[in-house]
Amino acid sequence: DSEQIERLRDEIFNDGISYVGGDPDGDVTLVEFLDYRCGFCKRAFPAVEELVASDGNIRYIIKEFPILGEQSTLAAQYAIATKLVAGDADYKSVHNTLMLHDGAVTEGFLVRTSRELELDHDAITDAMDSEEVALAIGKNHALAQALNVQGTPGFILGDIILRGFLELEQMREIVADIRANRG
Repeated sequence: DSEQIERLRDEIFNDGISYVGGDPDGDVTLVEFLDYRCGFCKRAFPAVEELVASDGNIRYIIKEFPILGEQSTLAAQYAIATKLVAGDADYKSVHNTLMLHDGAVTEGFLVRTSRELELDHDAITDAMDSEEVALAIGKNHALAQALNVQGTPGFILGDIILRGFLELEQMREIVADIRANRG
């Protein structure tokens, strides 16, 4: 894993499009490949949020990796387009809304979400069809393939690739190990 991560370092950690949250200068980076329709991603969401918030020194990068059909792609396009049009804070609000949403991701749902979050839906819709959004999703798919991340969620913590759902305590232990092994 560590060789693959080293070889793809820029694409993973500094692609210039992925959302970077938590502490952007954190001493440990958590990267998550996710699909907004993935049940295990939704189960991991509170644990990831708690880890990043309670630790305070984790850089958190989100890679939209829609693999569960059309609604997944629509959700990913909407999230990335929101980041491009409205910035990181509104992106994070959209991300949270999509992660907590239990039903279908339809055009109507996205219109309601834009209205509730006071976003410019027309501008976001225009951006959803942009080359930049398509490229971002394409790059995330290529990166996941190169890292052998075939399902969601997929995490990178330090130089370890973790495929599948993790509990909060498991993530905390890995973060502690990463820090301890820096010596």
